[in-house]
Amino acid sequence: MAALSEYHAQRNSLIDADLSLRREYRNLHSRSSKELEADKIMRDIRALEAKTVWTADYPSIPHPFPGMEFLTGKSIIMKTKVFEILSKMPKGALLHAHLDATVDIDFLLQLALKQPGIHIRLHKPLSKSNLSTNLPEFRILPQEQYSQVKSISDPTYSLQTWVSLVNARNFFSQELGGMEGFDKWLIGTMTINPSEAYGTYNTLAKIWDKFGTVFQTSTNLFHIEPIFVEYVRQFFRSMIADGISYVEARINFTPKLMYGADGQLNVPHRTWLQIFERVMNEIREEMKQQSRGDDFIGARIIYSVVRSATPEELVWYLEDCITLKKEYPHLVAGFDLVGPENVLNPLIYYAEQLLRFQERQKEESLDIPFIFHAGETTGDGTEADSNLYDAILLGTKRIGHGYSLHRHPKLVEECRQKGIAVEVCPISNEILRLTSSMPMHPLPALLNYGVPVALCSDDPAVFGSMGLTYDFFQVFVASEITGLSTLGALARDSIEFSTLEKAEKERALGVFERRWSEFVEYIVVEYGAK
Repeated sequence: MAALSEYHAQRNSLIDADLSLRREYRNLHSRSSKELEADKIMRDIRALEAKTVWTADYPSIPHPFPGMEFLTGKSIIMKTKVFEILSKMPKGALLHAHLDATVDIDFLLQLALKQPGIHIRLHKPLSKSNLSTNLPEFRILPQEQYSQVKSISDPTYSLQTWVSLVNARNFFSQELGGMEGFDKWLIGTMTINPSEAYGTYNTLAKIWDKFGTVFQTSTNLFHIEPIFVEYVRQFFRSMIADGISYVEARINFTPKLMYGADGQLNVPHRTWLQIFERVMNEIREEMKQQSRGDDFIGARIIYSVVRSATPEELVWYLEDCITLKKEYPHLVAGFDLVGPENVLNPLIYYAEQLLRFQERQKEESLDIPFIFHAGETTGDGTEADSNLYDAILLGTKRIGHGYSLHRHPKLVEECRQKGIAVEVCPISNEILRLTSSMPMHPLPALLNYGVPVALCSDDPAVFGSMGLTYDFFQVFVASEITGLSTLGALARDSIEFSTLEKAEKERALGVFERRWSEFVEYIVVEYGAK
């Protein structure tokens, strides 16, 4: 028996040593009794739902399991107590989200319908058989160019003729579903549904093609000033409603101008930031009036450019970023290159320009950190995979996605030692076919190696995963090690590895700890032993 007792002691010691690298381990032994109780409650609920909710029969879902394909399992997720509880969790900061894919598409469509100048046109005839692939084009026109054409679905419609969005909806063919069918069609062109993600476009290359058409369609609505204003407002409100207190949003500045309310292409980047700041301050005041000032710390932007730009074109954007940083130092958080890494230019392609950008910052006494997308790939040794080397060599503050990072022990060590956080986007990674489900995701490897991680949503409007609750849910139910304290550590890291100044960061962390204590109390009171 003594030998067995010693064996168990050695076993526990080995497990403890193995887990000691995890970042939440730093605070495990100082957790309050309430948090320990809440953690057990959450684990018990998770275990019970794994045996009940996830083993029930669902006619349209043949293989339900915790952490399954999100688009298929979403309807089950929303029925769980775990989801109900996590929806009330303070999430800290959202550090990786593309602004033009962060607001519910139905809300975006309603914004567009309120603008009389918004028009739509088609480049091929519309039919039942091509509804899902017939992509509309949107534009706001000057008043003198408003169209009197009534319908885009009538057989007499002349292709590429502009039709007001309101008319196109009101006179949409009854055979195609009338107004309800119109809404369903447009929303479908700007989102990804289960049959598309797991059937029609079920390879990495195919789903990225679909992903590209989604942005091709929605971007023309996003880049219209009166829509942009209310879009940003809704973005802040929806994030706050999900417990997110601070945001660093990536804005794609590749289009040099946005359309104004007059239908002219005349709104420069400078005005984009002015709108962002004005709306942010209005939301701050709104929250103060509700005695919820601490629930919204604020927001900054990461200046982003699509990595299809030529090196010469990139120079213009880098200088534009510098100009905006000088005028709005409190808003510009960093710089990134975005777009599918597997097919667009790798970081090494722009090395000369990026190194010169760092020199220009020194000349201007500025600090604009790189916050690069890198390793968003299943490749091993490919250009996309190798972006990780260049991102780290160029001094990236964080790594966007970093899906292939766990394959590189030296780079993992670099991230841990240098404090380079990884912005992990679980649902995005799964829908874009990097992984088949959350239990197959490499996130646990990063956590076990002690790499700082911030959970992020990437493009929630496209995936129907608004806020961060769904991402936290998928991570929580897919691991037996992950507990409530893990989720708290992830939320804390999102604040710690933000670009907030020291004083702002301390305030944000202080607010988070208060809200976290209230959340823990809520779990114990509502779901503890009665």
